[in-house]
Amino acid sequence: MDERELIHDWNDAGERWDRPGFRIQFDDETLRDGLQSPSVASPDIADKLGILHLMERLGIDTADIGLPGAGKHVVADVSLLAREIATQRLRITANCAARTLRQDITPIIEISQQAGIPIEACTFIGSSPIRQYAEDWTVDTLLRHTEDAVSYAVTHGLPVMYVTEDTVRAHPDTLRRLFLTAIRAGATRLCLCDTVGHATPAGAANLVRFALEVVRESGAEIGLDWHGHCDRGLAIINTIAAIRAGATRVHGCAIGIGERVGNTPMDQLLVNLRLLGWIDNDLGALPEYCERVSQATGVPIPPNYPVVGRDAFRTGTGVHAAAVIKAEKKGHAWLADRIYSGVPASLVGRRQGIEVGPMSGESNVLYWLERHAIAPTPERVQAVFQRAKSVNRVLTEAEIGAVLAALDETRVP
Repeated sequence: MDERELIHDWNDAGERWDRPGFRIQFDDETLRDGLQSPSVASPDIADKLGILHLMERLGIDTADIGLPGAGKHVVADVSLLAREIATQRLRITANCAARTLRQDITPIIEISQQAGIPIEACTFIGSSPIRQYAEDWTVDTLLRHTEDAVSYAVTHGLPVMYVTEDTVRAHPDTLRRLFLTAIRAGATRLCLCDTVGHATPAGAANLVRFALEVVRESGAEIGLDWHGHCDRGLAIINTIAAIRAGATRVHGCAIGIGERVGNTPMDQLLVNLRLLGWIDNDLGALPEYCERVSQATGVPIPPNYPVVGRDAFRTGTGVHAAAVIKAEKKGHAWLADRIYSGVPASLVGRRQGIEVGPMSGESNVLYWLERHAIAPTPERVQAVFQRAKSVNRVLTEAEIGAVLAALDETRVP
């Protein structure tokens, strides 16, 4: 049976989200912006190197490997990460955050020269009126810092992404002046930031279209980045809206870590874009990537977290389990992987799981016993089923084993 005959896809029934006419690039902020969360532990260098290699396996294009202007301890880790990219000949490229100050940019220049690889300088400055008011900045101050920092980095051989913090709340006249100044000074990318998670999808698209107008006005070949945060829970859809409007590179962090409620979750973004058919990245390493970041930073993955959470592909409900079992018996793995799942577990190297609990039917017990190579006799099924109805949660393997052991003991003459 053709899958298309079994699923009527309303996502394609009217307005369609067609694949963009450009290759979508990804910038992973896990090792820099993601570590700004007050709840994270900073990973040691071994974990950072491991996470970098997992980014490589996922086909991520660029990794922000730190802000070396923050001090010697950051310089040391950034240097090791840059050397790893160089010596292991990784496809992933490096960038580093920097304030629009020479003292932040100089360490990037030195690390780039020592490692023998280009490192993109992500020079950032606040752009919104609220930020200007709080900092006592004038637009002329912003322009002066912009021109000096970008030209300094470019003169020393660094590619530059010019980052306007809080872009989504900045005035268009200010942004136009800042963007054109940065482009004239040699920036090759502009980054639009939803720094406080203010944007809606319409706002993200409006801002990207505006920035593209300014780029066309400049006459230069400039890439456009989108950097979002999750404060309103709109980070994923905002990023998709930004791509549809023309942003060619988008940012995210593993399991959405970052300041306050975090950055765009890179894992969820990759899954959504793969399901849309906009990317072809192999996502088999996605669970390992998320688990490694979770362990290294001390940020737990909630059981119901999409795709990589413990419960993402588990069910203890009788009706759901029965449907999965019937689908499996038809001999089509893809059918069982989709009957009660909008995301195929196989996409990320996982499989559907059926547990036994108070909401289960006998089919759950039969399935569990067969999966564990235990003959599903009526006595065993009833013993486990009755035990499941006496508790308020899913039974553990040890608990089911104890029920079966007790049943076998009663049979001993």
